Amino acid sequence: MFARGTFRFIGYVLWVLSFCLVYSREVMAVPDIQAWSTASGLRVFYLKTEGLPLVDIRVVFDAGSARDGDQYGLANLTSNLLDTGAGSWTADQIAARLENVGAILGAGASRDSAFVSIRSLTHPEKLKIALDTAHEILVHPRFDTKDFDREKARALLQIKQQSEDPAEIAEIAFMKQLYGSHPYAHPPEGLKDSVTGLARKDLVDFHREHYVASNGIIAIVGDISRDDAAAIAEGLSVDLPKGSPQAALTDPVMGSVGQTLNIPFPSEQTHVFSGALGMKINDPDYFPLYVGNHILGGSGLVSRIMDEVREKRGFAYSAYSYFFPLRVLGPFEVGLQTKNAQADEALKVAISTVKGFVETGPSDAELDAAKKNIIGGFVLRLDSNSKLVSEVASIGFFNRPLDYLDTFTAKVKSVTKEDVRRAMKARLNPSEFQTVLVGGGAK
Repeated sequence: MFARGTFRFIGYVLWVLSFCLVYSREVMAVPDIQAWSTASGLRVFYLKTEGLPLVDIRVVFDAGSARDGDQYGLANLTSNLLDTGAGSWTADQIAARLENVGAILGAGASRDSAFVSIRSLTHPEKLKIALDTAHEILVHPRFDTKDFDREKARALLQIKQQSEDPAEIAEIAFMKQLYGSHPYAHPPEGLKDSVTGLARKDLVDFHREHYVASNGIIAIVGDISRDDAAAIAEGLSVDLPKGSPQAALTDPVMGSVGQTLNIPFPSEQTHVFSGALGMKINDPDYFPLYVGNHILGGSGLVSRIMDEVREKRGFAYSAYSYFFPLRVLGPFEVGLQTKNAQADEALKVAISTVKGFVETGPSDAELDAAKKNIIGGFVLRLDSNSKLVSEVASIGFFNRPLDYLDTFTAKVKSVTKEDVRRAMKARLNPSEFQTVLVGGGAK
């Protein structure tokens, strides 16, 4: 879910935490996540790990591109400028402060959220410098005019580069076709005209409204006590205005169904995207859909779509499907890249494969293999502090159950063939898919 944010790393070392988890291929014990709120109203989610004197902290706000309004690119540009100057420090001074204590700073924005992260050793003096720096970036970003102009120019260059990349053109067009006027429709980076129209004051106002305690959470993972975690959370949030949480996003409604958009592009390959509205992060059918898509198109070479499109027919090097769950209905997407002359036939095969899977569901062997693969790989999602803090932040931000990690494998194991077939059939009607083709094969 946070996989699309922009990181800028500062520091001299990346520590990888190895911690003891008692697990087999199907059972793994996960430490308990504790939750409370700071005096300012920022919700805290804390997970203690042991092994290295390291702490990872991520502060997440409901300040993603879905909150851009009609100023597309505003959330992304605001996030990009946070560490270019804060309080009395320039970007170079911030970098030097963090480098001197071996701390690493990150910032980014996606459709649903924006975040600031800090990784530091737990040595008191080093940690204090890292936290003081993060506090200033969160609370007192400078948004200097010179920095604003530079980052705005960089954003416009990125948009120009996207307009010259058929894969980016296809993805942007697909989301627009799927979401229409919904806040998810535009790319987080914005559009040329919208970013051109942004002013420094727009960023200041956006930060003032969205980077507030009532609109965010903080995740803390590391070899520190609960008391220390509470002190960190209070220190980082002490000067954050309480503010107000953002209003809930409206549910998207797919417009004209079954439409195909062809965008000619001078290329030897055609990029193909097809799909529909999929599922939410907290969807009641999350696990049946997750397991089902693993079989359909999410497991690489052994998925049905890859078997039909690549192995049997050689239409594409890679073909896939995925659900991208968001706060409200995220996209379900089937994607592939193929020679221009094969684009229509490859698309037909991929959609036919989805249709067949929706109608019949998985076989016993497919379901068993998918469960073993998902459960066996789950430990890799939790094998470092940085991965854990991302998971804990997601749990907090999206209001997932605090035992989500602890119950994950059991819920995967409980999925039945009928669960998969029912859930897929309820969500996916291939005849209504929105489709985009970009390339020399688009007609």
